[in-house]
Amino acid sequence: MKTAKAQKAEKKVDTGSRISKWFFYLMLFPAMLGLCAWQGWAWWSWASAPVIDQPTGAAAPTDPAAPAQVSTAQAVQIKVADGTSAQQIGEDLKAAGLIRSLDAWNLWTKWQSLQNSGGSFQAGTYEISPSESLPNIAGKLWEGKVVERSFTIPEGWSVQQMAKYFAEQGFFSAEEFEAATREIPRDRFPWLPENLSSLEGFLYPDTYQFSGQLTPQGTVDQMLAQFEQVALPVYQQAQGQTPYSLMAWVTLASIVEKEAVVSQERPQIASVFAKRLREDIPLASDPTVEYGLGIRQTKEQPLTLAQVNTPSPYNTYLNAGLPPAPIASPGRASLEASVNPGDTEYLYFVARYDGTHVFSKTLAEHEAAQDIIRDGVEAEQQNQASPTPSPVQQP
Repeated sequence: MKTAKAQKAEKKVDTGSRISKWFFYLMLFPAMLGLCAWQGWAWWSWASAPVIDQPTGAAAPTDPAAPAQVSTAQAVQIKVADGTSAQQIGEDLKAAGLIRSLDAWNLWTKWQSLQNSGGSFQAGTYEISPSESLPNIAGKLWEGKVVERSFTIPEGWSVQQMAKYFAEQGFFSAEEFEAATREIPRDRFPWLPENLSSLEGFLYPDTYQFSGQLTPQGTVDQMLAQFEQVALPVYQQAQGQTPYSLMAWVTLASIVEKEAVVSQERPQIASVFAKRLREDIPLASDPTVEYGLGIRQTKEQPLTLAQVNTPSPYNTYLNAGLPPAPIASPGRASLEASVNPGDTEYLYFVARYDGTHVFSKTLAEHEAAQDIIRDGVEAEQQNQASPTPSPVQQP
C-alpha cells in the first residue's frame, strides 16, 4: 500500500506530464499551422507566377501536369465567346501555356465571385503574354480589357473595293459585306434618302477601331454612324444654301472625289460640274463610265471611244445630269467642296496624269489641251519602248 507521500509524488508527476503535453501541443499547433500556411503561400506564389519564370524542363512537385516553360514572352490572342464558363476559360489558358495551374485559376475565380457577385469574365478577344501573372490575366478578362483592332477605308473607295479589302483581311467574305450594304437600316439611320438600293457613298471613309468579332452589319453601322457624325452636319449647316438634295450632294461629291487628286483643285472641279449641271451639259466624267462598266482606266490603257459610247445609267457622257447614285465614298473635303460650289468661268478640265488638271473655258481650248497631253503620253511611251543606244567607243 502506497504511502501518502508516494501518492503525492505520483500526482505531481502526472500533473507535470499533462502540463508538458499541453505545452507540446500548444507549441506544435502554431508550428504546424505556420508550416501549412507557408506551403500554401509557396504553392500560390508558384501557381500564380508568370509561366516564363518556370525553370526549363522542371515542373513543381505540387503540379506534375504543369505546362512546359514558354521560351519567349510573345503574346497570344485568346477569344472568349459569350457564355463561356470560367472553368472552360481556365482550361483554354492552361492549354495555351498561359497559366501554370487550373486549380489556382479556379481558386481565384471563386474568390473574385465572392468579392463581386455581379461581375463575370467578359467576352471578346484578348492579347495575353506568358510573362503576365495569373491575377493579371484573370483581371484583364474580368474587366473586359479586350485587344482593339482597326480597319481603314480610304477616301474614294467603292463598296466593291471595300468588300475585297475585308475579304483579303480575313474579316468576312466580300459577298457578305455587299449583301449587308444592300440592306438599308433606315430604322437606325432615318436620315438616309428614300429608295436607296445600296449604301454606296454613305459609308464614311476613315480608320475604325473595334474589339471582338467584326461583322458585316456591325461594320456598316459603324461607318454610317461616322457619316452621321462627320458628314451629315456639313449638309445640315448648308440648308437653304445648297441647291442639292442629300442624295444629289453625296453623288456629286463622290464624282469630285474620284476626279480630284490634288486637294487644292477640289473646289474648282466641283464648280465646273455645278456649272455644267446648271446649263444642262453632260458632266462627261470618266470615273462614272468606269463605275458603270466595272473597269478602271490607266495611263497606258485609257477609256476607248467604244467604252465611252456604251450605254449605262452611270455614263455621264451620254446622260445629262447626275448618275442615279454615288460611285464611291467621298471624304469630308470633297463633301465640303460640293455642298455649295462657287461660280467659275471654266466648263472643261482634263487630267495631266500627274494628279493635276488643265481647266479650259471653251471646247477648242479643251481639245487643244487634250492633244498636248496625249502627245506627251505617246512620246513618253515611245521613249520607253526604244532601246537606249550604246555609247560610242572612243578610239
